[in-house]
Amino acid sequence: MTEVLMPYADAAAAGACEAGTRRWLERAVIGLNLCPFAKAVYNKKQIRFAVTAARSADELLAELAHELELLVQSDPQELDTTLLIHPLVMNEFIDYHFFLGEADAAIRNMGLAGIIQIASLHPKYEFANSAPDDISNYTNRAPYPTLHLLREASIDRAVAAYPDAAAIFDRNIETMHRLGHEGWRRLWLADPPQK
Repeated sequence: MTEVLMPYADAAAAGACEAGTRRWLERAVIGLNLCPFAKAVYNKKQIRFAVTAARSADELLAELAHELELLVQSDPQELDTTLLIHPLVMNEFIDYHFFLGEADAAIRNMGLAGIIQIASLHPKYEFANSAPDDISNYTNRAPYPTLHLLREASIDRAVAAYPDAAAIFDRNIETMHRLGHEGWRRLWLADPPQK
């Protein structure tokens, strides 16, 4: 499910953002099993890829409110999660990081605390106390700044069904260290080597 929100002058640009995000999801998130819950919702086509041409924090907040309303009003069997991709705003990670506080406030103001949460994804993602080039950061490095809107009920069900869900973060860091920067680079070759 894909929708272009604030329209682009060139529709191909929005399509490229969506295609790049799908490729990242398939090769990194699902391919490296960084999120063991992603494959099922992706295969069932329950992920919405919403690309926006928002250019300011206010425009992005308006788009976020629209996506939150749509997600909450949708049947989870049809739409379980949304990737709000915003390539034209919050390109610096520090700006994005501070914007997350505004996004969380929007969730609270809409009465959705405990119902929806946001996972943060950014091409320059940096965990606290890590160096910018630390390979661990790549677990959250999407090709474009993205707000991942998740239903908390879906997270709860997935975690309950997954043995040792608390170990996912540590396992992902180990995966990235085994892969290294060169392995990450090879993921994006036209035809990555088969394992």
